Amino acid sequence: MKLYRSLPVIPETILNAHKVNEKGDTRFKSAARLLQSLWRESMGHPIGSHRNAEGKRRKLGSRLNIASAKAGANFLTPDIANLTRREVVYREVGALIDEERLWTNLLSSQPLCFNLFGALKLDMAKANLFFCKLFPDYVHHVEGIYFEHSPGRGDPMFTQDNSAFDVFVTCITPNGESAFIAIEMKYSETMTEPPAKLRPRYDELSAMLPVFRDSTAPALRDAPLQQLWREHMLSRAMVENGGYGQGRFVVIHPAQNAHCEFATRAYQRQLVSTDPTETGFQSVTLEDCLSVLSTIGEDSTAAALHKRYLDFDKVDAAIFKD
Repeated sequence: MKLYRSLPVIPETILNAHKVNEKGDTRFKSAARLLQSLWRESMGHPIGSHRNAEGKRRKLGSRLNIASAKAGANFLTPDIANLTRREVVYREVGALIDEERLWTNLLSSQPLCFNLFGALKLDMAKANLFFCKLFPDYVHHVEGIYFEHSPGRGDPMFTQDNSAFDVFVTCITPNGESAFIAIEMKYSETMTEPPAKLRPRYDELSAMLPVFRDSTAPALRDAPLQQLWREHMLSRAMVENGGYGQGRFVVIHPAQNAHCEFATRAYQRQLVSTDPTETGFQSVTLEDCLSVLSTIGEDSTAAALHKRYLDFDKVDAAIFKD
């Protein structure tokens, strides 16, 4: 396992100077929030604001102002920004997209989805290279890339709720089967967010699917595992219902986000095997995705994504500047 340098506990003077001193931030989230503010400043984008539950606004370094947001500054290229606008306009019926968060929140994992996969959707030859390299045992070629996708919101054939995948990739396997990669993207999330209300359908699916060591385990029904359990079951139901020959639910997160790393490892221990060909579950780091981009010749894209989301040397420099 690759070892990463620990992220710093950032002094309040630094957080206050960049207007990112948010109570409740984890060590990773604090560093990631400061990194987003430093990126915004380096790009010359004015600071935006956060609106609290009472409707009051205050400056927040990890937000863009309205003018920059409307210009698509949350996205790495104008082409990705234009793709995002189109995806929002033509989103699936029932798809939940918080547009203010998407356009103004630099820390959100939703714009990260478009920044990582948007250029691939615009160039399917590039998408083929990327996914074949990232999943060499599973992908022969890619057929489509979709955002905020669900096979059927509220449909009793699936999880009978509004669960959806951040990114959904349809593909053909080396054996010629129709397949998919259902992606849940995490960036600064802790996985401790309040879990969804339990539904009888969850218990039915959990018992029916032969991927859990104990389908009745309480840990599956609570944070930090419940979202992974629900979306994994949604993906397995798509295969069981005959829609696809194979399916794989993949969680992508930064390697240094300890909360996501803990949750995915804990979830893996609930499964009958660590082999994704048996369980349809896999965890991939954001770092691995950028490495694959470099491998297929997309060094500039990988560098831009690293600078935006993973260059914590910038945080170190902000703390220890001369």
